[in-house]
Parts: sequence; structure tokens; C-alpha cells
Amino acid sequence: MIDIKFLRENPEIVRENMRNKFQEHKLPLVDEAIELDASFRAAIKEADELRATRNKISKQIGALMAQGKKDEAEEAKKQVAANAARLAELEEIERELEEKLKTVMMTIPQIIDPSVPIGKDDSENVEVEKFGEPIVPDYEIPYHSEIMETFDGIDLDSARKVAGNGFYYLMGDIARLHSAVISYARDFMIDRGFTYCIPPYMIRSNVVTGVMSFAEMDAMMYKIEGEDLYLIGTSEHSMIGKFIDTVNKEEALPYTLTSYSPCFRKEKGAHGIEERGVYRIHQFEKQEMIVVCKPEDSPYWFDQLWKNTVDLFRSLDIPVRTLECCSGDLADLKVKSIDVEAWSPRQKKYFEVGSCSNLGDAQARRLKIRVKGENGTYLAHTLNNTVVAPPRMLIAFLENNLNADGSVNIPVALRPYMGGKEKIEVK
Repeated sequence: MIDIKFLRENPEIVRENMRNKFQEHKLPLVDEAIELDASFRAAIKEADELRATRNKISKQIGALMAQGKKDEAEEAKKQVAANAARLAELEEIERELEEKLKTVMMTIPQIIDPSVPIGKDDSENVEVEKFGEPIVPDYEIPYHSEIMETFDGIDLDSARKVAGNGFYYLMGDIARLHSAVISYARDFMIDRGFTYCIPPYMIRSNVVTGVMSFAEMDAMMYKIEGEDLYLIGTSEHSMIGKFIDTVNKEEALPYTLTSYSPCFRKEKGAHGIEERGVYRIHQFEKQEMIVVCKPEDSPYWFDQLWKNTVDLFRSLDIPVRTLECCSGDLADLKVKSIDVEAWSPRQKKYFEVGSCSNLGDAQARRLKIRVKGENGTYLAHTLNNTVVAPPRMLIAFLENNLNADGSVNIPVALRPYMGGKEKIEVK
């Protein structure tokens, strides 16, 4: 959410940002916000003037009564009563205007970083760099669920009976591999100086609207019926929410946290939810990283975060590349974003396994995450990135470590988490 003062003083910049994000349908929101803001400020001004008048007259009433001027005092009391009625009306108008203005402002996209390439959708994202040599072996790479089935490691049919499409049972070596990857990712981030955290898996609506756009909320979040609670779609939601309505000491920054959680997503409008396998599902687990820092430090941390994911995947012998997300592919709260994609030998192309985002002060403004420094109080910047999200990451792992005989190599870094195994063998 951008600053209303910025919008008031730079309406054309806000409009141009909407055009760059191919959101021309939102252009009328700029004028609507300006009109609501003007009305809101006018109501505040009139209310303040009435309060000042009330205080002045109240003092006069006391003086008039002391002088025995009861008739004049009664007239003054009538004026105070009339002002009180108008003041109550204005306070209600203020509340309504403030709520309307907030709703409009939360729909206006954040100003994107000047370095973001302009493009309409993810087909126009720009490759930045490749890490590792993508290899296509001279033997067939089966579909990932078929690889898992050779280890008796997945049961989609039973999951479908129990919970429906988009769920799965992982078992045996595949389930152990899943847990090993999560544990390795946890320790990998701890070794890089991040504080490990397990957050709440449900959050209140004010946190939901503080961390994401309305469109994301509708497409992703599961609501707990009868309660003001939502299941998290990623631990970033509750981790950023941890700092809601706080004033943080500048010298304590940055906060660098890595968090584990299950994640729940409706995947509304997603394609392929009913396809075989575990690429796009309603429930999964993830290791996340978040940073809360000073504004001037967020570009540095943005680069550190995506590099962490690249380094982790390379330590598991998985080639990856980074893509700069274009303007049209950025969610409304994001200033800049880079996707990390892993190589798929079966498909002979890369696919997304993580996304690193700098949200500037958007979440901090909504959640009132402030920093107290020598020169006053200001809003923090927040960033997040996926460390690893199995089972999608398992797809890349299995394909890139599969041998011709069907066994799967366990990279050295992961062996301590797999009981020292160097391979998992076909059942």
C-alpha cells in the first residue's frame, strides 16, 4: 500500500505505474482516492474546529454563570449541544471515509522498482543467470509420481478418497526424503545466521489483509468457518504478522528469520490441479526466509535471499536459473521479485521452485511495522523467499538424481538426514 501523501502529490506516477502493470482498469481509483482523502481531511478539519469552539464556549459558560448571566449561559449551552450533534455526525463520516479510503488504497499497486522489466505476464519474465549444467541423460526420465511409485513412496488414490484431488500420501523412503530436505534446509539457513522459528498456522483477517492483496487472498486462503481465522498459505504470512503494530529499535535490525510450516492453498483458478502428481496441490510443507530491515538495506537483502535458494539447490546437485519477474507478473504489494527455477530433465526445461520478493514498505504500512531511529520513526521494509518447498522440490531432486537402474543418488549434504544412505533403491 502506497503512502496517501505520495499519491496526493504524484498522481501521474501512480497512474503510470498502473499502466506499467497493465492494470488500466484501476486508473479511476487514483481520482477516487484523492476525492475521498480530501473529504476525509475536510471532515477532520471541521471536527477539530468544532472541538476547539466547544472548549472555548465551555469556558465561557462557567464565566457567565459566575456573573449571574444565566440566559446567556443557556444560549451558550444550546450552541454546545448543537455542535455536539454535528461532531458526532462528523466522527461517523470520518470513520466511513477512512474505511472507504483504506479499501481503495489497498487495491492500488505498490510502485515497482525502476529495474523491473515491463511485461504483461510471466511469459515475459527475463532470465538473469543459470547455475549448474542442465543435463538430459540418455535414458528415459519417468513422470515424478511414477518415480515415487517405484519406491512405494506415494499413494494418490487413497488421498483422493480421504480428502479429494490435490492431496497425497508420501511413504517410506520418499516420505523420509521429504523430511530430510526440510531438515537440511532448516540447518542450511541456521548456518547462514537466520533464526529458526515455527509460527502459528492460522492468522486473523487483519494480518491476512496486511500481508497480501485482496486478489491473492481470494485465490489462496482457506477461511475457518465461524471464526476470524485463516489457514496460512505460507509461513511468511504469520512471520511478518509477528511484527504487527510494533516500533522496533533501529540498532536491532535486520531481523533475519527462517520458518517452517505446512501451507494450505485453494489454488483457485489454477490449471492442472487434477493432474497426476504433486506439482500443484492444496497442502504442502515449506521452509521460508523473511527479513525485516531498514529501507536502504532491502536491495542487499533481496540479493542475499535469492542466492541462498540457489546455493541450497546447487548443494543437492540440481541445476537452477533465476528469472526477473516482469511488471505484469508482480503481485500488487511487490516492488521487485525473482523466481528460482529448477531444471527438469524429463521436460527439458526449467520450472518454478521458489520466489524471492522485496515488498518495500507495503506490508509495513498495512501492519504498522515501524522503526525508531536517530532521526525519528519510519516504516521498515520486508522481504521473503522460499528456501525449499517439497514436494515440488522433490520433483527436481528425483529427476536430477535418478540413475538408469531407477535408483536415486543422495547428495553428500543430505546423507546425514537419510541415515547415511548414498542411494535409495527401487523396491
